[in-house]
Amino acid sequence: MQLYNTMTRRKEVFEPLRSGRVGMYACGITAYDYSHIGHARSAVVFDVLARYLRHKGYTVTFVRNFTDVDDKIIARANREGVSSAEIAETYIAAFHEDMDRLNVQRADIEPRATEYIPVMLDLCRRLIETGHAYATPSGDVYFRVRSFPAYGKLSGRDVDDLRSGARVAPGEEKEDPLDFALWKAAKPGEPFWDSPWGQGRPGWHIECSAMSEKNLPLPLDIHGGGQDLIFPHHENEIAQSEAALGKEFARFWVHNGFVQIDSEKMSKSLGNFKTIRDILEQRQPETLRFFLLGKHYRSPIDFSFDGMDDAERGLKRVYECLAEAERARARAAWKPGTLPDEVTREFDDLNRAFFEAMDDDFNTAAALGHVFGIVRLVNRVLEDKPLKNCQGAAELLEKFARAAADWSATLGVFGARPEVFLRELRDTRAGRLGLDTARVENLLAERSEARAAKDFTRADAARDALSALGVQVRDTPEGPVWDIS
Repeated sequence: MQLYNTMTRRKEVFEPLRSGRVGMYACGITAYDYSHIGHARSAVVFDVLARYLRHKGYTVTFVRNFTDVDDKIIARANREGVSSAEIAETYIAAFHEDMDRLNVQRADIEPRATEYIPVMLDLCRRLIETGHAYATPSGDVYFRVRSFPAYGKLSGRDVDDLRSGARVAPGEEKEDPLDFALWKAAKPGEPFWDSPWGQGRPGWHIECSAMSEKNLPLPLDIHGGGQDLIFPHHENEIAQSEAALGKEFARFWVHNGFVQIDSEKMSKSLGNFKTIRDILEQRQPETLRFFLLGKHYRSPIDFSFDGMDDAERGLKRVYECLAEAERARARAAWKPGTLPDEVTREFDDLNRAFFEAMDDDFNTAAALGHVFGIVRLVNRVLEDKPLKNCQGAAELLEKFARAAADWSATLGVFGARPEVFLRELRDTRAGRLGLDTARVENLLAERSEARAAKDFTRADAARDALSALGVQVRDTPEGPVWDIS
C-alpha cells in the first residue's frame, strides 16, 4: 500500500513502525458551531483510511481530538451568556450526531484539549528549559521559531521569506514576529488555568502536540487533517513537539483537499456556508458520503446540488443492481451451466482493480469506477435469459454480494438493505419535489383495485394521474412499485 506523504511530497510504501499496529492522529473540530461540508470531507477521508487499514489486517488506534477552548468558542460563549464548556459540549454532541448519520465511525480515542492542560504545561516548561521558548513579563509563553532549524520542512516555507514583512503587533512581547504562542495570559471574560507564568490558557498548536503524544507512541505512523492545516498548525506542531521531546513527531503526513461551493470558497460572508445539517435537509446522508468519495482525497472538490444529484443517481444505480441481484438469488431455480470464462474473469479483474486502487493512495474515485464496472457486468448477466438462471450466475451473484460487503466495510457505503435505501431515496426525492406521497399511494391502490375488477378505463385514469405527477409504476411479482421519473 502506498500513501502520499506531504513531508516528502511523494507516494511512499506504507509500513507502520510497530509491526501490525498503526497509530493515527487526525485534527478534529473546534467546537463552536455546527460542522460544515469541509469537516465532513476530512472526517470521511480519515474514516475510510482507518477502515481500509483495518481491512488489510492492521490494528489501528485512531485518535481524533476536540478543541474545546479557543478564541471562537470564548467569543460565542460570551455572546450567548453561557460558559465555554457549554458551547463546546453542545457542538461536540452535534458533531457526533452528524458523523453518525454519515456512517463515520467514532475514533478510538477522542481527547479534549482541556483534559490535557498539565501535559501542555510540561511541554512549555521543557521548551523554556532548552531555550526553545520564553515567557514574557505579562505571562505569555512563545516558541522561538528560529531555534528550530528545520522549521518549514513540512510546508516548504522559508523562514527568511516568512520574516519579510512580518511585524510584532502593538502590545505583543515577542522577540521575533514569527514566534507563536504556546500559552496565553488570561484576559477578562476568558476561562483560565493556573501555570508557573500566571493564570492563562493554551495556544491552539500546543493542544494537538499534547493530545497526540499522550495517546500514541511517537513517532506517529500517520498524522492527518485538511490542507489548510499544513501551515501554520502542523508546521508548528512539528517544531514544538520535536524540540521538546527530541524525536521525530510523525512519519506520514496525510492531508485532504479543499471544498468549494459552486466553484467559490465557502464563506459565511458570501452566503454559501453549508453545514452538514443544511445539506441533509434535502439529501440522504449516504448520498453526501458517496459524493465526497467520488474525488481523490487530495484533489479539491466542488460542492453543488447538481453534483449531489449526480451522486444520487450513481448510488441509486448500484443499489438497484444489488436489489435485483438479491431478488434473483431468492427466486431463481438454478440450472446446470457456467458463465463464459470472459465474464468471470472480468468480474475478478474488476474486483482486484478495486483493491489495487485503494492500495494506490486509497484512491476512492478510481475504486468506485471499478464498482460501476462490476454493476454493469452483473446487470448484463441478469438481463441475459440463457445465463441468468444457470449455476454460474448464482456463483457470480454470491461473489457480488461478498464484494458489496467489502465495499461497505472499506468505504462505508452500499451497506443498507437495498429495498430500504431505495424507498428512503424515493421518499427524499418526493419531499424535495413537494410530491404528495399519500395521494400517490391512494392512486396506486385505486389502480390495483380497478385492475383486479378488470375496470381498465379506471386503471388507465389512475395511471395517467400518476404519470402527470412524475411517478413511474413498475409491476412486480410482489406488487406495484413506484418511483419518480
